[in-house]
Amino acid sequence: MRYLIFVFLMASLSMCTNHSEEGLYGDNDTPCDTANVSFSDDVFPIIEDECLPCHGTSSPPLGISLNTYSAIREVAETSRLLGAIKHQPGYTPMPQNAPKLNECKIATIEAWIDDGMPEN
Repeated sequence: MRYLIFVFLMASLSMCTNHSEEGLYGDNDTPCDTANVSFSDDVFPIIEDECLPCHGTSSPPLGISLNTYSAIREVAETSRLLGAIKHQPGYTPMPQNAPKLNECKIATIEAWIDDGMPEN
């Protein structure tokens, strides 16, 4: 009986050893295309889904509202947006108390910033 419990326990533990956070929370089957990133089609939907539940309220955390293009651009220009979503040291990790955004979402926002943050 102890042997069966041990085997079950070892099998259960081994099933999770190859999972990464991105693998668990990201969509790794869909290719990430960061060419021709559009604010309205690519970036804002990420902000809307991932950020606006908190940063779209009348009292947003840290006083950072992300309701408009200009507000998002202002935070992006200071590197606070990328620092937060990449969970870099010195920045408050966002989304707060949640896993980091998947790499494709981060790459999409980063591509938009690198392209000069066009309002398109």
